[in-house]
Amino acid sequence: MNQTARFRRLVLAACAVLVFAAAAAAFAQDDDSSMSQKEIESLRDAAYIPNDRVLTFVKILDTREQEITGLLSKPRRPGFNQDMHDLLDQFAAIADEFNDNLDEYQSKHRDVRKALPKLISAIERWSTTLRAPADDQTYNVVRKMALDSLKDMRDTATTMQTEQAAYFKAHPEAAKTEKERADPDHTPVPQ
Repeated sequence: MNQTARFRRLVLAACAVLVFAAAAAAFAQDDDSSMSQKEIESLRDAAYIPNDRVLTFVKILDTREQEITGLLSKPRRPGFNQDMHDLLDQFAAIADEFNDNLDEYQSKHRDVRKALPKLISAIERWSTTLRAPADDQTYNVVRKMALDSLKDMRDTATTMQTEQAAYFKAHPEAAKTEKERADPDHTPVPQ
């Protein structure tokens, strides 16, 4: 009986650990607040057309840039540093996800040639805006992370411009397939 009671306690403890682990995992997934639900929906809507998805990411990062500029244009108030930290952290998280998308498009030769010039000019504007706040230990680390992410994005986008021009010139059938994928009335083309 003593061993049975000990075994039951062990099983109960294991079940409790599993329940708490599942709850913690669910909470961690809901904790990502870098994008609003509306922004997430707009990315989902643009998921099948790479040019649209790139431009959607540009709009989302433009929104964060405007929020940073708005925060800088107002008189400093208590909580400014934390608000700036949060905005820069959101910017960095979104830029990292955007970089992941660009890497995937690059490896799969998805045609984003139309969106790349707009992206490259936006990156320069974003970099300038991220450098605008005065140095402060509260947000310097996340600002550096955001700027590093933008540097990676710029490198990827400029590389993609030249690679895609050459690739789609050498593979006109791939350009045709990409054009068909972007047409909303087409029959789906396997990826």
